[in-house]
Amino acid sequence: MPQTRRITRSSVTNAAETSQDEPPKKLRTPRARASTQEKGTEGDGLPPSRRAKVKHVSKPETFIPRVKSLWKVGAHVSASGGVENAVTNAAKIGANAFALFLKSQRKWTSPALTEESIKLFKERMKEHEYSAEVVLPHGSYLINLGNPDQDKREKAFECFLDDLKRCELLGLKYYNFHPGSTVGNATKEESISLIAQCINRAHRETKYVVTVVENMAGAGNAIGGDFMDLHGIINEVEDKSRVGVCLDTCHTFASGYDLRTETAWNEMMTKFDEQVGLSYLRGMHLNDSKTELGSKKDRHENIGLGFLALGTFRHLMNDPRVQNIPMILETPSFELPVDVWAKEIAVLQQLSATTTKSKDNGEALRSVIGEARTDEALTDVVKAAVRIAEGAKGKKEGTGKTQRSRKRKRDEEDGEDEENE
Repeated sequence: MPQTRRITRSSVTNAAETSQDEPPKKLRTPRARASTQEKGTEGDGLPPSRRAKVKHVSKPETFIPRVKSLWKVGAHVSASGGVENAVTNAAKIGANAFALFLKSQRKWTSPALTEESIKLFKERMKEHEYSAEVVLPHGSYLINLGNPDQDKREKAFECFLDDLKRCELLGLKYYNFHPGSTVGNATKEESISLIAQCINRAHRETKYVVTVVENMAGAGNAIGGDFMDLHGIINEVEDKSRVGVCLDTCHTFASGYDLRTETAWNEMMTKFDEQVGLSYLRGMHLNDSKTELGSKKDRHENIGLGFLALGTFRHLMNDPRVQNIPMILETPSFELPVDVWAKEIAVLQQLSATTTKSKDNGEALRSVIGEARTDEALTDVVKAAVRIAEGAKGKKEGTGKTQRSRKRKRDEEDGEDEENE
């Protein structure tokens, strides 16, 4: 909202003295007056007639109640307009954690962070009570540290290093990235070594940020579809305190690890502990899957609406091994995060027997999802939110070729399993 100048007695007098020769201004019609709103309060010392008039008044920001939980669930929120806006966007949806892009994920270079953005980011982190441990920035999709082409790998490294330095400027602890690909011109072992070499070099050029490698769906020449790929990278990293893993539920399922029953979930976690180590688990991405087990396709679906179903997330939300790490939704929001992600966050927290014991948490959850308690009812909450968001998005985009092309673009970006150069 544009700022309005506060009108005082002296300013009114001065204005009258300097404008005596000016022609009288045309009076507003009653209709025009009715379209304005008064800015000010009864306690501001001014009579109503002297308060500034503005044509538009912004609605106050609203924030979904945030539950207190050991399972730090949030979403990958927009940083449009400045990284500081990501903090506010996370608070609006009741998130206990969040992810963001520190710059454009589709460009090699971006403008530096401004001092004002850095200052505001830190202030809002404090204001909304987010610690660095619950923020998981996501790296550029362009980065491929496993590329055997030295020039292309160097270009990727510079982009990677720039992100790490941005993390430290913002006081953030973690940085999540896709490991990369052989692009068909190297063995998996060779690319794994190249990735580790880049991580070691980046650690030497930064102070403390932890590089968090994401597991992948296993498509094509991508590294990270097998837990042993992650083991191989970590094994060659010199400073083990500055490397970790982010497990994506959709990627894990698509790459062939079943999660759908409590037994399957525990078997997967045991295998991860044996081959990688639970001490390296620094974050998770919570996504249902549009495709079946072992499909090797990275297609995110809203929670409970895919092949994983809600039961998978019930196991997760009651497992103490994944407490106190950022757990980030990357599900489709249709650009209506308050309508979709806020519901998904509340649904996930409702699945936690520990979280729902609190009376305050119960009231907060009811304000978002009503009395839904069973898996079927909770799934219906997500379905309804998605249906409304899809309808609103469809009206905004229209129909026909433009809408179809935008849908294709979203599907491609949703997958993130394309080959990196």
